[in-house]
Amino acid sequence: MDLKLLIRTIPDYPKPGIMFRDITTLLENPLGFSQSIKNLSELCSDIEFNIIAGIEARGFIIGSALAFNLSKGFVPIRKKGKLPGETVGINYNLEYGSDRIEIHKDSIVENQKILLVDDLVATGGTALASIKLLQEMGAIVSSCLFLVDLPDLGGSKLINQKGIPVKHLLEFDGD
Repeated sequence: MDLKLLIRTIPDYPKPGIMFRDITTLLENPLGFSQSIKNLSELCSDIEFNIIAGIEARGFIIGSALAFNLSKGFVPIRKKGKLPGETVGINYNLEYGSDRIEIHKDSIVENQKILLVDDLVATGGTALASIKLLQEMGAIVSSCLFLVDLPDLGGSKLINQKGIPVKHLLEFDGD
């Protein structure tokens, strides 16, 4: 099954010139979604980690399905104000402005090995902010895992330059 064919491209979203890679069409396909999680599970079989952290919002879908499949726990990294307990957060810049992500203060223990998961890596801004937040909490980010990489935008390269391996299942040229 060619999983790439199940991902819809929406031109000029969220702004002109952007080719948005929409994974919801892959998620709607039971065989495609199942195959994606199976393939991602195989991709991370050589990574040592204790728990998966998923980035809001599509990283929750991929990350929690992967955590279930691998019998691991799952920790959400959310946008500001979405978590009910005491949180730790970090502000960061995006290609479209700025944002803040947060995690429950008691979600991570010192030296815990994390697999950071999201649906897609573009410029790497949110992933890099997530890595910094997790490291400030004392975690070790073992690797980042993405369903889709947009290598022309350089996010994976920036993450690798921080000494963190990056793996992805699919790749699209351009932005």
